[in-house]
Amino acid sequence: MLKLQNQGGEQTRGRYWIMAAAVLVFLTIVLGNVTRTSGAAEACPDWSTCYGQLALPAEQFARVSMLHQILSAAALVFTLTALWRVLVHESISRWVRLPLAAAAVILLLQTGLGAGMALLEATPAVNALHLGLALLALGSLLTAVTAAFRQPGETARLQQILKVRFNRLTALTTALTFVLLLSGALVTAADAGAACSGWPLCGSLLPSNGAAWLAFSHRLITLTAGVLITYQFLRAWRGQRSQPVQLSAATGAMILLLGQVMVGALKVQRGFPAELVGLHAASAAALWGVQVVLVASAWFSGRTSAEEKEESLQILPRFSLRVRDFIMLNKPIIVLLLLVTTYAGMVVGAKQLPSLELTVWTMLGGALAAGGSSALNQYIDRELDKRMQRTAKRPLPAGRLTPAEGLAYGLGACLLAFFLMAGFVNLLAALLSLAGMIYYVLLYSIWLKHATVQNIVIGGGAGAIPPLVGWAAATGSLNIPSMFLFALVFLWTPAHFWALALVREKDYARGGVPMLPVVRGEQETRKQIFVYTLELVALTVLMPIFKVTGSIFLISAVVLGLWLLHSAYRVLRDGGNKNAHLMYRYSSMYLAFIFLAMVIDALA
Repeated sequence: MLKLQNQGGEQTRGRYWIMAAAVLVFLTIVLGNVTRTSGAAEACPDWSTCYGQLALPAEQFARVSMLHQILSAAALVFTLTALWRVLVHESISRWVRLPLAAAAVILLLQTGLGAGMALLEATPAVNALHLGLALLALGSLLTAVTAAFRQPGETARLQQILKVRFNRLTALTTALTFVLLLSGALVTAADAGAACSGWPLCGSLLPSNGAAWLAFSHRLITLTAGVLITYQFLRAWRGQRSQPVQLSAATGAMILLLGQVMVGALKVQRGFPAELVGLHAASAAALWGVQVVLVASAWFSGRTSAEEKEESLQILPRFSLRVRDFIMLNKPIIVLLLLVTTYAGMVVGAKQLPSLELTVWTMLGGALAAGGSSALNQYIDRELDKRMQRTAKRPLPAGRLTPAEGLAYGLGACLLAFFLMAGFVNLLAALLSLAGMIYYVLLYSIWLKHATVQNIVIGGGAGAIPPLVGWAAATGSLNIPSMFLFALVFLWTPAHFWALALVREKDYARGGVPMLPVVRGEQETRKQIFVYTLELVALTVLMPIFKVTGSIFLISAVVLGLWLLHSAYRVLRDGGNKNAHLMYRYSSMYLAFIFLAMVIDALA
């Protein structure tokens, strides 16, 4: 028994070594693209040091080039370490060992080719070969990771796998995606993009020279790949609705393709800015990685054509009912409240009304980010929600949507939100939005919610990020005054949700969630609600002193603060579910009104 447990532990650790190696290869691909397109390679022309220096050089471009070399070496070390750990344990499947061994060999070849490219002048074809090897290494690592988690049977045969129609579709789409990325590398290495400056055509009906033809051919390949990925996406949403990995990967591939096309067009129109060049490279590598995970997961699932056909023929509820359920996944009331704080951050940061275009893109991106995060939260808590009266009728626990649909929708919405923010707002707003999604889904939903009685206090940082997103969208930066908006929402969160927890204490107890009333009792919770309300009101009164807001906000903060304090005091003094529920409702209204007052004050 102990031997089996040790083997299981080694398998688990092996998975994470392979995952770490895959992440490093992905980062190497992205940074390598940035190095080539920015000219950073010329700033550090030797290998494997930079002018003989082992430390990071002072010049910015040389640092980028040196960092790329460090990542490449780290990826190779992690891959070889993972391979060694896997090979010494015979219980690990050949579907893990063989792709991992292939990745190690490919990375060794790629390292040698990279050294040659650094020391000698590389042609566009060699550059494309270098990228192709990196993509194959990434694909091999991701195949090994997928096999480690899916644990396919040793008897699985390629001939049997390819009998399934969806498996053949994913294989063809993945192969064309590889061709797409190689053609993109050729366009970049040959600097053919400048010869085809228009979009989608090259400024005329047909290209005028070889470089323009290369760039135009890349766009035609993109179109063909887009058709296949779209068909793959539609097929997945009919026959893979019970398969979380396949459905999520097919959805992710669709969004990544759209994002890559969008970023590619914007990159050309805006003169190849560094942030869009990097994002285009990252989305391309991510598209390849997601496609590999999709094809590997579909192949290793062991599903038959009959099973897929049976699922695709299932009668779904009316379209309007499914739309309503997907809207419910977003928690629209919470999303609306977060958008209020986002818009207020835009107005207060810029001290004026933002443009209509900026407002639309920021609000749309914010809604998708908040809604997608909420959907992922419901996917994570779907079993918990079944045990709680308040949440049992949600789409996932009630069975109206499959868990795979909830996961795929959540990931797709979050990914689309990031692309819209990065493409049409700015990169800082996109990164802040991404940080909020990761904070809420990983830090709060997966860890804090079930780990500590302070879950709401620490997790409140996720809900406090939207006003920073708005501020960054309008100004392109953050400063000390913007942190007051973050602190306002951060301090508001505990009293608001603890009031709800008092009303639903038995629900949280049944679900095993360590909310404050469950762990420390009602009296302590009532006291903490009043304390946090005092701190919140004190912060709003101090904001005008620090010149964040003016007199209109001060008057509003005093009036609204007294109203909220009175509600919190009734909870402290009298208790009862009625007072707690009123506190929950009033605190929601308070947040909307206090940010409205902030907007009026900024425009006055």
